[in-house]
Amino acid sequence: MTETRGETSPGGLRASTGQLAALLDAELIGPADLTVHTFEPIEQATAGALTFIRSAMYAAGWARSGASAALVSRGIEVPGHDATRRALLVVPNADVAVARLLERMAPEREHPPVGVHPSAAVHPSARVSALACVGPGCVVGAESEIAEGAVLEAGACVGARCVIGAGTRLGPRVTVLDRCVVGARCVLAPGVVIGADGFGFVRGPAGIVKVPQVGGVRIGDDVEIGANSCVDRAKTGETTIGDGTKIDNLVQIAHNCRVGKRCIICGQCGLAGSVVLEDDVTLGGGVQIMDGVRVGAGASVGARSGVHRDVPAGASYLGAPAVPVREAAAQMAAIKRLPDLIKRLREREP
Repeated sequence: MTETRGETSPGGLRASTGQLAALLDAELIGPADLTVHTFEPIEQATAGALTFIRSAMYAAGWARSGASAALVSRGIEVPGHDATRRALLVVPNADVAVARLLERMAPEREHPPVGVHPSAAVHPSARVSALACVGPGCVVGAESEIAEGAVLEAGACVGARCVIGAGTRLGPRVTVLDRCVVGARCVLAPGVVIGADGFGFVRGPAGIVKVPQVGGVRIGDDVEIGANSCVDRAKTGETTIGDGTKIDNLVQIAHNCRVGKRCIICGQCGLAGSVVLEDDVTLGGGVQIMDGVRVGAGASVGARSGVHRDVPAGASYLGAPAVPVREAAAQMAAIKRLPDLIKRLREREP
């Protein structure tokens, strides 16, 4: 396989199917001498392209696809495969194999020079490592610490008494407000806000009264947070995000939430105050969770679900209100039968 780092697009991929099989320790079904030079989705792929098949739905599109080869998750049947003309590379998990290849193909991210840009404003009491980078227009508040290898891209703002861990990268216009801690090797995409006030209000005799939010936010190591997501500060104590958790774009984590390790939270999810996600929880896109709810370790919640009660560890829930997947499937099936049932009832009316 040719060296792909430094290429600007997946077009930098160029390898034989035999080389790919050796690289990924894949079972090769088909010719070993086919050359692939690009990576494309199965419905758009043309000759010379490598694609991937992660489910039966994708497998059904293989016969119509123009791709020369595909990465296939083990156990998935691929109808219509002609092993004399095209190749399948069978791996334990196609998504993981794709990630390995894209990592090789991705251009190396530019690392700006260390030091503080002349246009940055750094408080005299802040401690900035000589091996950190504080980019143009950045602000670092009083008594804050920027560790070795950290990068603050243009316009990033760090408040007072904050800690930004070693190797962490704050994208353009990221805001980390006072008394918040971000661990090592984290990536915060453009527009992320850490430590804005939690949504605390009560009704009083004179109207709506704001409840001061005096806590902070603590983010663990190796966390990634997508563009324009928000993690609110706690009313008291800390809002916490565990090591290795990955959060998509446009996600709201409210005050005093506790998110465990290695969780996956997809785009447009919303966690109300004091929600607890135990370790290894997965939330599909647009999931909304009511305040105070606990989701057990290893549980998953399907896209667009509304969670109003605790979810047991290891369970899979779906729907609004969310229920176990089998129950949700039965409800959906019943809804589909309603028009026919209503018609039959009307026919029986006198």
